[in-house]
Order: sequence, then structure tokens, then C-alpha cells
Amino acid sequence: MLREIVLDTETTGTDAKGGDRLIEIGCVELINHIQTGATFHRYVNPTRPVSQGAFAVHGLSDAFLADKPVFADIVDAFRAFCGDARLVIHNAPFDVGFLNAEFARLGAAAPPAIELDAVVDTLQMARRKHPGAANNLDALCARYGIDTSRRTKHGALLDAQILAEVYIELLGGKQASLGLGTVSSAQMAAASAPVVVAPREFRARLTAEEGARHAAFVATLGDGAIWRHYVGEDGASSPTS
Repeated sequence: MLREIVLDTETTGTDAKGGDRLIEIGCVELINHIQTGATFHRYVNPTRPVSQGAFAVHGLSDAFLADKPVFADIVDAFRAFCGDARLVIHNAPFDVGFLNAEFARLGAAAPPAIELDAVVDTLQMARRKHPGAANNLDALCARYGIDTSRRTKHGALLDAQILAEVYIELLGGKQASLGLGTVSSAQMAAASAPVVVAPREFRARLTAEEGARHAAFVATLGDGAIWRHYVGEDGASSPTS
């Protein structure tokens, strides 16, 4: 069983090393590349103001965040949800940088830092698959026909759910099967291809009397009659060219 956690964050700004903080974490669980419905979502009080640039992106104000728990109060629940699952993140250095900065602030109680080489970075996947193209989340959603009508502002949980769909497309567009496995696009195409059925022998359902009358009628048509090539005297089909 492959368990992965698709993760997104929102922050007070863009500079984790300069003191910007996490204000929202959203996670979506995948088992064998299928969303299970299990999620983790928390808002976090950053204990510092949100920059105007960041507020314009996510709309999370200082007043809204004032009564939310600080990171130290939610870190155990966050780590318990993630467990030892592989993380899937778009532009992983950004989010991992903020998470590790928050861990470092916990001092001796801090969990181990997240190693970037253990994270699946969907931005890097997209750049390899679509070199030279725009590969932000909005562009990828447009490319793959993923609905973003609910996304009027950035939000960590919604973005993680959307990213989970993008991730599956980047892997090759696998879809869930009824058996909770995965079926590739090629397999789906093969399954939907027309089925060619070999011709079956046809045997006329005639009584002996009907067969005799039919044979007498065919005899009047001469040797060139096409029926002689289809129905023999015993009512069985003959090979056709």
C-alpha cells in the first residue's frame, strides 16, 4: 500500500528565513494515488502581522487569525496525520522551508526536519513533462481540465485537493477502478475499444417440411443463386467469401 500526503500551506509572506510564519496547513491523504477523503486542516496564529501582499493572495487577516492556535499546539496532530507517508507538494522548497522553520522554533521538542529529497515536488514533475510552459497550479488545472471555480482565493486545503488531482494527471491520468486499484489511461482506452466478435455459424430453424419447400424453390433459381452459397440442403450455413 502506498500512502501519500498532498500538502499545501499559506503564510504571512514569502521569506521563511526572514521571520514570515505559517498561518494555514491543508493535507489530503492518498492511498495508491486515490483520495481517501481523509484530510487535515488547521489555521495557525503566526503571532506577527500578515503582509499586504500575502493577504491579497489568501485573504486571511490578522483579526481572523488572532484566536487560532499557535503552531506548537497543532504540530503533534499534524505529524500524527502525516505519519511516515511521503509528502507531495507543489514547489516543495517553499512549503518545506516554512515547516522546517516552524519545527526549529520548537527547540528540543522539534520533530526531525523534512528532507527535500524525500518529497515529491509536483512543480519539478510538471517542468519535466511540460518544459517551457507555465506550470503554476492554475496553469496545470487549465491544461488538464480540472475545475477551479471554487478557488476565488488561495486556501491550503482546497489547493491540496486540487493539487491531488493535478498530481494524478502528472503521473499519467490514472483513474480509480471499482476495485480501489488504479487503471491507466491506456488500459481505459483498451477497455472502451469496440469488441470484435468472430462470425458464428448460422443454422436455419426450419421444419423438415419447410426445408423441403425451400429446397424446391431454390432449385428453380439455377446454379447462380446466391442462396445456394448461404443455406445448404440441410439448412446449415455454407462459407461465404
